[in-house]
Amino acid sequence: MKALGAVATSVAVLTWSISANAADLAARPYTKAPPPVVAAAYDWSGFYLGLNGGGGWSHKCWDQTAAGAVAIVPAFAEGCHDATGAVAGGQVGYRWQSASWVFGLEAQGDWADLKGSNVSNNFFRIAGDTTNQSKIDAIGLFTGQIGYAWNSMLLYVKGGAAVARDKYDGFVVNAAIANPNVDHASETRWGATVGVGGEFAFAPNWSVGLEYDHVFMGDRDVTFTSTTAPFAVTRTDRIRQDIDMVTARINYRFGGPVIAKY
Repeated sequence: MKALGAVATSVAVLTWSISANAADLAARPYTKAPPPVVAAAYDWSGFYLGLNGGGGWSHKCWDQTAAGAVAIVPAFAEGCHDATGAVAGGQVGYRWQSASWVFGLEAQGDWADLKGSNVSNNFFRIAGDTTNQSKIDAIGLFTGQIGYAWNSMLLYVKGGAAVARDKYDGFVVNAAIANPNVDHASETRWGATVGVGGEFAFAPNWSVGLEYDHVFMGDRDVTFTSTTAPFAVTRTDRIRQDIDMVTARINYRFGGPVIAKY
């Protein structure tokens, strides 16, 4: 019995000692969980400057409305042709972003080399001896943009005003004429444009894109003068045209760094 009592006493003492030591242990400190890591969102806001290059084509139809000072009623359809070639130039603009929506203004100017010709239904001596030729050597676009951004990817539509510099020539292939270029005209024509594009930001301030633009130029009465007798009016043609352009673009944005959003 004495041995059993001694064992019970020892167990009680050990239990009390463990409880006391546990009570003396410091409480575990509370540590705030770190914020979740979220990828930074690209901000398209800011001024940008860039280069573009690609190709274009312009469809033109000619209707002669006067021979010299004599009106032709109804107008005589001379025919149509496509003027095609390369375009290259630059653009400058400003964008501002609200949530995922991106708004912008842009001015674009391109050197162009769009050339084309067709045999006219009109003729000088025999059918097929007269050719009409056209060339566009410059195109400008002044547009507003509305786009939607998925971080570093932007899709947008654009629209506004357009201007093009046109040159026209008439040729007569005939042995009796020393200079086959018989008349010439030029004009600066204004119209409207709509377009669509996509742009990808591959670095904090650099982006590349692809854009398509359609330019509505309508029709204009263009007066031709002789290339051999200065200021002598040879004819007037009503010329209808539109222009399509596809360009690759690279832009540098003068803006702040990307913004982390949580």
